[in-house]
Amino acid sequence: MEKSKLKTVFVCQNCGKECPKWQGRCPACQEWNCLVETTVTVTKNAAGPRLDTSNIPQELLKIQKDSYTRTAFPIEELNRVLGGGLVAGSVVLISGDPGIGKSTLLLQISDAITRNNNGQVVYVSGEESSQQLKMRAERLGVSGGGLYIYAETNMENVMARLESMEPNLVVVDSVQTVYLEDMTGAPGSIGQIRECTLRLLRWAKKSGVPVFISGHVTKDGAIAGPKALEHIVDVVLYLEGESFNSYRILRSAKNRFGSTNEVGVFEMCGSGLVEVANPSQFFLESFVQGAIGAAVVPTLEGSRPLLVEIQALTSLAAYGPPRRISNGVDFNRLLVVAAVLSRRVGLKLGNQDIMVNVTGGLSVGEPAADLGMALAIASSYRDAEVMPFTAAVGEVGLSGELRAVTQLERRLTEAARLGFKKCIIPKVGADAINHPKDIEVIAAGTLREAVNRGLVGGKEQE
Repeated sequence: MEKSKLKTVFVCQNCGKECPKWQGRCPACQEWNCLVETTVTVTKNAAGPRLDTSNIPQELLKIQKDSYTRTAFPIEELNRVLGGGLVAGSVVLISGDPGIGKSTLLLQISDAITRNNNGQVVYVSGEESSQQLKMRAERLGVSGGGLYIYAETNMENVMARLESMEPNLVVVDSVQTVYLEDMTGAPGSIGQIRECTLRLLRWAKKSGVPVFISGHVTKDGAIAGPKALEHIVDVVLYLEGESFNSYRILRSAKNRFGSTNEVGVFEMCGSGLVEVANPSQFFLESFVQGAIGAAVVPTLEGSRPLLVEIQALTSLAAYGPPRRISNGVDFNRLLVVAAVLSRRVGLKLGNQDIMVNVTGGLSVGEPAADLGMALAIASSYRDAEVMPFTAAVGEVGLSGELRAVTQLERRLTEAARLGFKKCIIPKVGADAINHPKDIEVIAAGTLREAVNRGLVGGKEQE
């Protein structure tokens, strides 16, 4: 016989940590004033736990994986980020700023399932009415055949409706709007979000139907209830972009079925999100050859080589101590590169404000961008141009040496494809590289040598 009782706990709205009593500071994430009183129902079986005979342990050798095949979309950029397609029974969370295009992308995904796979999609809308979704569908050219709109926020009704239907895909837009009546707390609270997502996860694993969930972000750019959701779902995708820019970047922060380093590039048009076939050209569309304080770096995003522009500006610090500002590059790497330029190359950056930016909204995290960052800073400080049609890639060591980077041949091939004639690379292992014939390789052993050879009219430091 089951017995139920109510229990009061205090749940952190930032990380989901549960505490038996209120505290001013969360012991897990160290945030202040984030614990909220929540009442949960604890069910206990007086006769002891019951054995579920429908679920028995299976030998790994005998488990069939046919039921977990991937469904490929006609949107190749989405397939790349998902790791090759959508896995059956997976729960995918798509997050982003308001108005970034989450609902548009979800509607296009639903249309792709109904058109190409002749499937049935249930679109649970908690934010918009059926008429509002109809207006968006007409603008995007979505026919709507096989796509069922269900405007509902009660999670019990949603689960009952899903049990009565046999969809091929379920979309919940958004998880912050649905709620459970047997739980305290308003929709969007940490308890409601976690329990609603868990119910969707259990249903998805049992039925083998994939589920897409959209989630809002906080002012800090994190998903509301981030840890509670990221640990539950299988895939976490971020749709990023600027409101004044038509381009969007789909990035994977967690993927149990593929790499988390892949990115997809889209353009927001009147007909919806259109994939960009040549992302390197997009990131370099405003690049001007011979511009002062700008360098091109062939980076790797997962398995794809991308050419990005790194801009830098140095200015005499007129007020207070000099500042270091980074956008798109790691702040600590900027400090390291600036220190090496000052100590090993001889640039007097101690009284200079240094600002570094990666154009296009892309974030570069690999150390291979160190050399391009250093060239851009040196170009701005010396007021000298970087050699036209020249790219640069390499990791900068603390002693001023250039260290080798991985997959250099693929980077050089992408640079040559976009018309670059030269590329500055580390001297280590340069002789063994089979680079394209139409690009000249400039091997440099130290950062001083790379800076002096990479700038036009740059005065060599003694």
